[in-house]
Amino acid sequence: MTMPFVILFGVAVWAGIQNALAGGGTFLTLPALMLTGMTALSANITSTIALFPGQVTSSWGGRGHVAGAGGLSFKALVVISLAGGVLGAILLLVTPSSIFKHLVPWLVLFATGVFAYGSFVPRKADHPPVLGKTSAGIAQFCIAIYGGYFGGGIGFLMLAALTAAGLAIRNANATKNVLAGVMNASAVAIFVFSPEVHWLQAAIACVGAAIGGVIGGHMVNRVNQKLLRAAAVAIGIALTIGLFLRAP
Repeated sequence: MTMPFVILFGVAVWAGIQNALAGGGTFLTLPALMLTGMTALSANITSTIALFPGQVTSSWGGRGHVAGAGGLSFKALVVISLAGGVLGAILLLVTPSSIFKHLVPWLVLFATGVFAYGSFVPRKADHPPVLGKTSAGIAQFCIAIYGGYFGGGIGFLMLAALTAAGLAIRNANATKNVLAGVMNASAVAIFVFSPEVHWLQAAIACVGAAIGGVIGGHMVNRVNQKLLRAAAVAIGIALTIGLFLRAP
């Protein structure tokens, strides 16, 4: 059983680099955790906990650019994200492992599609807001529920919603990083009490992702982010196919 843990550590380092530079680290940690013998449900919960510290550090750097959107203050967005993250985490914990096993290929497929769209479809830098106060709040709440439940592609979902609510790309990037950390913090606060968490694997992945995050921070101006995002999409496609083939 030693080799799967060695592989997990190496993959977690890669995931930390991937998250720091382009996102998509979940596509790496999920199969690596499953390789150590846990179910898809346990792997998803353990991955959320393992990658959370890296989210905190990445969001901290851009905190000065956070802003409200669609007539909602940033504090209101935080509260909405906390509530949605809690609800999503609770829904995940009450989902039987056998049902989640059938859901996870579709979740990964959806996340891969969102990630690919956000990575390669051009966005207009300036456009009039199309989401008002109520619609922006509903969108963020639904995204937060998904974030607490699974979370793959969450950054691009929020980026789309925040820019549709009138935020400039730079502010939307910083705001979605902080809000992603907030909704995952609420999920992690619930997950730490779950018996589905495999703490040894979580610790190994956390250390690896933290190291990868530091490495990624130094590589940020030297690496082609589009290539990294293309690699994440390719991994997501391969993971989706593998999960569908494994499903009974």
